[in-house]
Amino acid sequence: MKKFIALILAALMVASFAGCKKDSKKSDKLVVGITEFEPMDYKDKDGNWVGFDADMAKAFAKSLGKEAEFVVIDWDNKISELNNGTIDCVWNGMTLTDDVKSAMSCSKAYCNNAQIVVVKKSVADKYKTAEDCKSLSFAVEAGSAGEAVAKEKGFKYTGVQDQATALTEIAAGTSDAAIIDSLMAAAMVGEGTSYADLTYTVSLSTEEYGVGFKKGSELTEKLNAFFDESLSNGTTEKTAEKYGVQAAIVK
Repeated sequence: MKKFIALILAALMVASFAGCKKDSKKSDKLVVGITEFEPMDYKDKDGNWVGFDADMAKAFAKSLGKEAEFVVIDWDNKISELNNGTIDCVWNGMTLTDDVKSAMSCSKAYCNNAQIVVVKKSVADKYKTAEDCKSLSFAVEAGSAGEAVAKEKGFKYTGVQDQATALTEIAAGTSDAAIIDSLMAAAMVGEGTSYADLTYTVSLSTEEYGVGFKKGSELTEKLNAFFDESLSNGTTEKTAEKYGVQAAIVK
């Protein structure tokens, strides 16, 4: 019997040690929940995550003595991913809606944005107001600010995986239009982009981006202090200029 108990205790010690190793490894990482969203978070030709948000997240993680690890999430499940501990924060051009602010511990706003309508250039002249757009079928990222605006305006829409997918829906002809972030549209739509035949027309809302942590997290205030320091030492402006989003920075 004593031998049996000793074996159980030994097994528990091994399991405990393994758990400690896992926690220790996790503590070396800042796990950032994202979607692919140029110019905020996207992969370069070598497969590395880059973008304004990605670069700032890496710098913040470094200030904590950690390394940023990027995990692609279903944007519609961002709150549950955060609460389940799958990720440490949501940092991906996240609009500070009332729902987000009630569910997460949010940083101060760091970027201004708008939700805008994207259509094919050949029909853009027909859609200059929100009322003009009521006949269109939209693709929107599920759980996004774009979806919220579509609901508010009474538009017909289909929820898709992310904003990049919403653009492919227009290109494929399965949707007439998309509602996406203005920062993304500036980087991905028009001459010199993969969607040269698309353009943006109506601005439907104005908003601000923030970063979300689990309720009660001490990282929120640390990030706010990091944002203040990065603004004062020029890091934010330099990073924003690299990705063409300097006009959107909240100062």
